[in-house]
Amino acid sequence: MHTQLTARRELLLLVSLAGIQFTHIVDFMIMMPLGPQLTSLFAINFAEFGLLVSAYTIAAGLSGLFATTFIDRFDRKRLLLTLYVLFALTTVACGVAPTYGWLMAARIASGFFGGVLSTMSQTIIGDVVPFEHRGRATGIVMTSFSVATVAGVPAGLLFANLWGWHTAFFAIGVMCVAVGGLANFSVPKLDAHVAHAKDKHVLHAMGQVLGEHNQRMALLLSATMMFAAFTIIPYITLYLQNNQIMASSEIPWLYFCGGVITLFSGRWVGGLTDRLGKRETFQRAVLLSIIPMFAITLIEPAPLPVVLLVTSTLFFAMNARMIPGMALLTSAANPKFRGTFMSLNGAVQSFAMGVAAWVGGMLLQTEPSGRVTHYWLCAVVATCASLLAYQLAKRVSMHE
Repeated sequence: MHTQLTARRELLLLVSLAGIQFTHIVDFMIMMPLGPQLTSLFAINFAEFGLLVSAYTIAAGLSGLFATTFIDRFDRKRLLLTLYVLFALTTVACGVAPTYGWLMAARIASGFFGGVLSTMSQTIIGDVVPFEHRGRATGIVMTSFSVATVAGVPAGLLFANLWGWHTAFFAIGVMCVAVGGLANFSVPKLDAHVAHAKDKHVLHAMGQVLGEHNQRMALLLSATMMFAAFTIIPYITLYLQNNQIMASSEIPWLYFCGGVITLFSGRWVGGLTDRLGKRETFQRAVLLSIIPMFAITLIEPAPLPVVLLVTSTLFFAMNARMIPGMALLTSAANPKFRGTFMSLNGAVQSFAMGVAAWVGGMLLQTEPSGRVTHYWLCAVVATCASLLAYQLAKRVSMHE
């Protein structure tokens, strides 16, 4: 049963979920453009920086696995707000980190709590929004990625350049206070699912999800989708700066332009997903994404507009496949165990992102001059994962 909301209340709910996603995404993404500053400040190499990225996502994966034991046993609203408060506190802890070790510990903690937030948002969409409108709703919430790249990351970089890298995390903490207040007002009580979990073993729901072939295929699809993206994404800034393709002062334009194109295309892709179909839209977007993946990893010094065209096309393509992909995954879940499925999905995605970032770092090489080479190998690996995702999408059925 879907909780019936008025159009206005549903919109406020989607905006609050988008705000939660926004703060989580900025918290994750801000590390990548801060890479040159952090490697210099803490005297760490690319592999150690990549570990900061991987540690966050792996911690998010572990929290997703842990969440499967309890996520369907509590009211969605209460659980969401509790996790969000803990996420805000650990994000502020990142901002006060005096050493690399402290920062690593804080990133693990924020990843642990933040990883479940994305799962909770998608689960609430599945609980509240009817199937026929789920693509549009997913598109609205996922504009948070676009807004994060248009405003969140450039603003964080501005704060970091003016007052130190710490202030980027403090600003996220302040934003969490405002978003948390809106979520407290707009998210309805959602506890109808609790009856299904009552008197069941904590691993019962996980067994039900993993015991169904369709949901196993959906989780594998999710892993390949994220693996393809994160062999490339964490190293874009380091590649462009070290190879003198973009100056550090130009990096905010990368995120701004990429965010603008995904912001304006997100709702269009969401609508297309509902009209054309979740599976068909996803498969077409997967094939489209292969072109900019190779373009970004092979690019040489060029005029700034050309570089921004390439990077923005990559942002668009990744977002264009993520929207129908998440709508497909949400619809593949058995409604009785949607929370558990989405928790497992979040864990699988986080592990895939962490492994992908590690693999990408292993493929990259650095010349004595500092120039980064072999980035194109990341595109080869990402293409193989994308083609596997294309095939897996054919094998996933959806609950309408």
